[in-house]
Amino acid sequence: MLLNGSEIVVECLKEQGVDTVFGYPGGTILNIYDALYKHSDEIRHILTSHEQGAAHAADGYARATGKVGVCMATSGPGATNLVTGIATAYMDSVPMVAITANVNLPLLGKDTFQEIDIAGVTMPITKHGFIVKNVNDLANTIRKAFQIATTGRPGPVLVDITKDVTAATCEYTPVAPEKTIPAKCFTEQDIESVLELLIQCKKPYIYVGGGAVLSGASKEVAEFAERIDAPVCDTLMAKGVFNAYDERYTGMIGMHGTKTSNLGVSECDCLIALGARFSDRVTGNPKRFAENAKIIHIDIDAAEINKNIRVDASIVGDLKEILQILNSKLEKADHADWMQHIQEFKEKYPLKYDKDMLTCPYVIEEIDRVTKGEAIITTDVGQHQMWAAQYYKYTSPRTFLSSGGLGTMGYGLGACIGAQVGQPDKICINIAGDGCFRMNMNELATASRYNIPIIQVVINNRVLGMVRQWQTLFYGKRYSQTILNDKVDFCMVAKGLGCEAIRVTKKEEVAEAIRKAIDLKAPVLIECMINEDDKVFPMVPAGAPISEVFDGDDI
Repeated sequence: MLLNGSEIVVECLKEQGVDTVFGYPGGTILNIYDALYKHSDEIRHILTSHEQGAAHAADGYARATGKVGVCMATSGPGATNLVTGIATAYMDSVPMVAITANVNLPLLGKDTFQEIDIAGVTMPITKHGFIVKNVNDLANTIRKAFQIATTGRPGPVLVDITKDVTAATCEYTPVAPEKTIPAKCFTEQDIESVLELLIQCKKPYIYVGGGAVLSGASKEVAEFAERIDAPVCDTLMAKGVFNAYDERYTGMIGMHGTKTSNLGVSECDCLIALGARFSDRVTGNPKRFAENAKIIHIDIDAAEINKNIRVDASIVGDLKEILQILNSKLEKADHADWMQHIQEFKEKYPLKYDKDMLTCPYVIEEIDRVTKGEAIITTDVGQHQMWAAQYYKYTSPRTFLSSGGLGTMGYGLGACIGAQVGQPDKICINIAGDGCFRMNMNELATASRYNIPIIQVVINNRVLGMVRQWQTLFYGKRYSQTILNDKVDFCMVAKGLGCEAIRVTKKEEVAEAIRKAIDLKAPVLIECMINEDDKVFPMVPAGAPISEVFDGDDI
């Protein structure tokens, strides 16, 4: 059939099963928006308040559903406003397709109004970038973008289309998407090398990363832990892969990981990294990370092997598939003494906070209790992010969405909107500090426009909490530009943007506020006033080995 480029874009999105797009229109992308208008009964468009919010919403939608998130923006500043969201998705391996429109082909390269080489700008932060200059290339390019975004290690792909291409016509033939099966990268020898180390070890420790979420390997990880009889720690990106109530679970590893995880990994004789990238926030001083252990690394991305930490054995491939093979070959091990030693760590070094006052950990625990641990939690970045990772008990994957790699302040609200749109039957709660919330709080208008029933919790300590914590501990309490004690009233802002608002100043008010917010089935802000000097513990100083983890008692 003969279609114009804009209609081809919409038809290709339908081919890929896209039901929701997040975006913001403008001059060069008007033709595509006109086509979307005609297909509004098939593809829902969520108009965000800012293009960055659209990128974060597409990201949150993808993380919560496992589908590809799609966002759109016009040329120039519209496209560049997507950049932080694209980079966030890239760092955390989130499948996303960002569609932008550019000026007409004859005007490219002439400093035309609202022209930008967005493919060039985003080259380092996408799996691939396309600029479509011929309508005959459009359909296959979009299909290829979705294939690249989801094949192997997922990530964002940019498709930039000149405006004249969106108006030009050509023949379009529907094509059903084919699932690409990556070539097997590992050998039987790789499997045998790993099995040999697993059989020989006496003190194994499993370190689970975000790749286990992407692979859908939660069940296989649990079976693997049983077979090798090992404790399990996780990264920020892997929350929910391993049930937090399981006796083997020891909490997060790294800069704000538990003492048990950090000390246990430092003592183990075999560390098994499952879909993890050995981030600096995990390893601390890499020269002294797990220095007593043989290290096994299983990851789908060959570039991650030996990138940050030298390993003794590795397997490159899909984690779920590899664990199924290993589990079929492993005999049940018995490391009772080692497991008892780790249990003693857990009893000696529990997470703790001041129970006599309103704190973020208390708020997190009440959210967990009221929602029965079944909510999707999104966060921004900072102290509240670490507390949300530490104190909510995640029991299934895709229920904790946070910017781990880029550390994007302002990520959580857009992501929460995307998650709620993708999982409408779930309670979706964004936890933000007051510093982060200021950055993209305009997206409350998006939630109220569509009556998306997210709950926005603002942990208000009137400071940039994590930076202030570093200034307190390492900079002689010189609080340079971290005090936010001004006249901003977040509850009034929320009401002005069409949302309900509740302010909490005492512990006794927390549970009722959460229940009320859930019952309203509308976007609600809950502002929780906490002390400006509350700190996240445990903590590892920058550049120190994780064995030097300390908490408030140590200070």
